Amino acid sequence: MSPIAKRKFPELSTQRLTLRAAMPKDVAAFQAMLSIPDVTRFSNWPDAPTKAQVERSLRWMSKVHGSGKGCAWIIEVSASKALAGAIRFNSFEKKWRCGEIGYELHPDYWGKGLMTEAVKAVVACGHQTFKLNRIDAWTLPGNNASDRVLEKSGFQYEGTLRQKAWFKGAFHDFRMFGRIAGDAA
Repeated sequence: MSPIAKRKFPELSTQRLTLRAAMPKDVAAFQAMLSIPDVTRFSNWPDAPTKAQVERSLRWMSKVHGSGKGCAWIIEVSASKALAGAIRFNSFEKKWRCGEIGYELHPDYWGKGLMTEAVKAVVACGHQTFKLNRIDAWTLPGNNASDRVLEKSGFQYEGTLRQKAWFKGAFHDFRMFGRIAGDAA
């Protein structure tokens, strides 16, 4: 088992958020959030995912840390315990000490700095706990809000990978962002 997999799940807290492990009780709220077209518009999530798709995703989220291949959190508003979104390391390249993040946030919480708060906490965990040197993220062209979240969290835009992926019936360009352990946030 890798050193990453041996560690206790890293629950994270910020001023306003708790980032915790995914649980079966999250299915309904997570599915409701992912059923909002603006949430999935700039992502590779299917539009209006089925309950089975959401359950499968949450099972993966709950197991990925134990496998050592990534780590995933539910973003919960500390004061109300409301599910606000999710954030995760979709993958770790352990040999290269690199990880890739992705995230979603319910529109009720947009424009309040919550995702920047969550990304900064996950980045700190990535560099300190998981000993990652580099963290990658991608956005789709037009997702200016997500670009700003990454830039406020110390990521730099590094270029566009043309037609990098196929989903939702089309090829998509990926705007690539990277952050190195020594970069300032």
